[in-house]
Amino acid sequence: MYVEMKVNGFTLDSIAQMPVVLLKDADEGYALPIWINTMDAVSIAAELISRDMSAESGCSDLLTKLLSQMRLKVDKINIDDLSDGVFDVSIVFAGECEEIKLSVRPSEAVVMALKYDIPVYVAEHVLSQSLVMPTSDQSIFDGSDERRFVDFLESLDPKDLGKYPM
Repeated sequence: MYVEMKVNGFTLDSIAQMPVVLLKDADEGYALPIWINTMDAVSIAAELISRDMSAESGCSDLLTKLLSQMRLKVDKINIDDLSDGVFDVSIVFAGECEEIKLSVRPSEAVVMALKYDIPVYVAEHVLSQSLVMPTSDQSIFDGSDERRFVDFLESLDPKDLGKYPM
């Protein structure tokens, strides 16, 4: 059994100094944090900027065009398991003939969920094994977290991004 969740926002873990993506379950009122590395945070930020620019220009990106040409669509994003603190995530593409299931990193799944505005389905046993926070604790969703996340990205040293700085 899976629980439908949406990408609700981003925050910065002040102890670990790592970006965190928050998935929120609309029905039960819980949030599932997914810690990501700096490079993944930059990729997600780039996707958000690209999505806004594509919406303004009316152009679709290469991946969207490719999927359209192949008559595929992103059908589901699943978090199937949790092993040693790492989520096992898959994206399911639906086509005319068959489904294609592709294992991806959690950050790649977040990018796809944002790009195509689709939910992430989390296996119930994963939720029972994970740190799940009740959303009644509004301190995890206050506006200062968004600002802290942006400040974190802006303060990155290009040398920390490795061979391909942005």
